[in-house]
Amino acid sequence: MKILVINTGSSSIKYQLFEMPERKVLAKGLVERIGHDDSQVTHQYRQEGELEKHTRTMPVKDHREGLQIVSTLLTSPELGVIHDPSEVDAVGHRVVHGGEHFSATTLIGDEVLETIRRLIPLAPLHNPANLRGIEVAMEIFSSAKQVAVFDTAFHQTIPEEAFRYAIPGSFYREHGVRVYGFHGTSHLYVAKRAAEFLGKDVEDVNLITLHLGNGASVTAVKNGQSVDTSMGFSPLPGLMMGTRCGDIDPSIIFYMNRALGMGMDEIDDLLNKKSGLLGVGGNNDLRDILKRAEGGDKNARLALGMYTYRIKKYIGAYVAVLNRVDALVFTAGVGENSPLIRRMACEGLEHMGIRVNEERNRRAIGVMTEIQAAESHVRILVIPTDEELEIALQTGRIVARASREKVEK
Repeated sequence: MKILVINTGSSSIKYQLFEMPERKVLAKGLVERIGHDDSQVTHQYRQEGELEKHTRTMPVKDHREGLQIVSTLLTSPELGVIHDPSEVDAVGHRVVHGGEHFSATTLIGDEVLETIRRLIPLAPLHNPANLRGIEVAMEIFSSAKQVAVFDTAFHQTIPEEAFRYAIPGSFYREHGVRVYGFHGTSHLYVAKRAAEFLGKDVEDVNLITLHLGNGASVTAVKNGQSVDTSMGFSPLPGLMMGTRCGDIDPSIIFYMNRALGMGMDEIDDLLNKKSGLLGVGGNNDLRDILKRAEGGDKNARLALGMYTYRIKKYIGAYVAVLNRVDALVFTAGVGENSPLIRRMACEGLEHMGIRVNEERNRRAIGVMTEIQAAESHVRILVIPTDEELEIALQTGRIVARASREKVEK
């Protein structure tokens, strides 16, 4: 079965074509800066067992044109891996927000499309692009099953005492104001991989999973299910991130508006795009922060201290939530590749049974391994995430299930 995974952003399309169940990547790529004359197209295609890379700069008017370029590349005699779009059996779409309507991967029909559209107010930056990608893919890959995989679905098991905010209940009942959580596909993938690594069923493990990238979140996983997570109604709260502020006293927003004369759009832009590592340390890329910190830059060092301090606070909170923790799991760009961040995040947690082995930690760059010291009571794992593969796996399962049910009828 050939499954195309599409992640449509506001100005980009990320894609991977898998041969399943072998989990073989036939092609992958990225169309970015959509809507500009200098859009970037990067396409990798399997040739003689290796992925060859092709890049070009060209105008890409909109997402329709972007997905048409993807289809052309996939079927190109020189750069392609299939002969015709009809060879794609299913298309799995990353959809950021499923609200309370979707707790699992779903085949896309008219009702699902309309529900995603109704959820746009909860994710105004993401769901419109996700929806556009689905609509265009339904035209270009018309013979394929279309499947929605929701970032919020994994967190639908969070209990009410954890997902409700302490504001009048009408805001939840009438307007859906609650914790939804994000990065769910990544947290689910690494939870399953961690269970495999530990030699247990996922239903038997308690984990704290740390997705640390430009966006960052922590999830408490109890018996394989999400029971709390650091992001909330939006991806803004929780950990300090590349450009997002993370947890903040809400009254600061009123102060900015009333005392400083800032408009709500300006505050929104500040907290989402100009805060976090960028606001404190001057760069949103942690690699730049690390270089400057090594050179003695005071703001960069402060940013590192704040970043890891907040991770540590969430680890402590989720130890309390879970009681028993089988493993701490670091993933995503920072979590997989920064020994310093992992060490700083775990420092001072020895009384909780969390202790890093320095040599193991230093060698753990982008590979699945464990980095705890011999005397650590909690395993500490580094597991590279693969959200696209998880989307492909979920898409394959639901398409196969639908086929079986159709035959049985």
